[in-house]
Amino acid sequence: MSFKILTLNHISVRGLERLPRDRYEVASGIGSPDAVLLRSADMHRMAIPESVLAVARAGAGVNNIPVTALSKRGIPVFNAPGANANAVKELVIAGMFLAARNICQAWGYTRELEGDDQSVEEAVEKGKKKFVGFELPGRTLGVVGLGAIGVEVANAALGLRMRVTGYDPQITVQRAWQLSSGVEQAVNLDDLFARSDIITLHVPLNDNTRALVNTARIKLMKRGAVVLNFARAAIVDETAVIEALDSGRLHAYVCDFPTRRIKDHPCIVALPHLGASTDEAEENCAIMVAETLRDFLENGNVRNSVNFPEAVLPRTNGGCRVAIANDNVPNMVGQISTCLANVGMNIADLLNKSRGELAYTLIDTDAAIPADVVARIRGIEGVLSARVV
Repeated sequence: MSFKILTLNHISVRGLERLPRDRYEVASGIGSPDAVLLRSADMHRMAIPESVLAVARAGAGVNNIPVTALSKRGIPVFNAPGANANAVKELVIAGMFLAARNICQAWGYTRELEGDDQSVEEAVEKGKKKFVGFELPGRTLGVVGLGAIGVEVANAALGLRMRVTGYDPQITVQRAWQLSSGVEQAVNLDDLFARSDIITLHVPLNDNTRALVNTARIKLMKRGAVVLNFARAAIVDETAVIEALDSGRLHAYVCDFPTRRIKDHPCIVALPHLGASTDEAEENCAIMVAETLRDFLENGNVRNSVNFPEAVLPRTNGGCRVAIANDNVPNMVGQISTCLANVGMNIADLLNKSRGELAYTLIDTDAAIPADVVARIRGIEGVLSARVV
């Protein structure tokens, strides 16, 4: 079986190499694709072909993908969590130094100096007092979100002899094992804001995180605090931050999302979305998502999906496998099993997982599954998709 992959952006060659040419046709202008592979392209207004079985983003955020609409069609959306974690961590640490030592403002000052060397030296000695900063050891960093990036940032900050407080009510067991025992746990967001000299955000944008940094929470922070945002622009209330900077309550805001209102503010460093902009991060994301996509297309396994449950079932020697996505309602597995039993098919192995309103089932049988049986499974009310892999 061969597969066709539609690319909407340039994808690192290192990642595409994980899709063997004898089984995969990969192109930016391909018809009836089995999957879509992208980075930042906006899919919300795109007519997604009926042939599409999966969408994979070589990155972490999926705001550019219509995840809800795809879920209703039984299409998993994959991303590459953690593949760009080191790149973002390094930029966050750099952002702390930029804010603490007023580096960008000071550099801008020296670039404007005129005259001979003596004039420049005199201006430097006279002007440097305007850029007096502070040191990081002993300061408290509050990390909102302890996923792959948040954990790396927290651990690195401890290495800078900072105190670190973290908050993530949904931290996974895997991330908890990776997190240093020196990171203190905040009771809630208000507690974290009140204890922090610097706040860094590492959460997705959704209804719960929109304007997470707002006027009320900024008032809880220590005077002269710093906010770092390398997650998503709308997680921070821009108006609230500007007002806090103008009043002196905040010392600096460093972010990856320039807008007309903030790009020229003297207390704001707005970078051009550099978080994952390293060769290594792009390669890591492409490799991870290509391997994930291949495992799904060839084996039906689901890893690193933002809408489907994790579902990995080792292949049974010989036989056949059917992969089914359906509404998470009672008796779905029973109805599917009945379709197989009615034609005398034996189930060799089965895995059923659910996530919210979605469920996903992998079934291995001892023999090939006839096309009409797959059609009957697709006809069950609540089944969103079904295919032999």
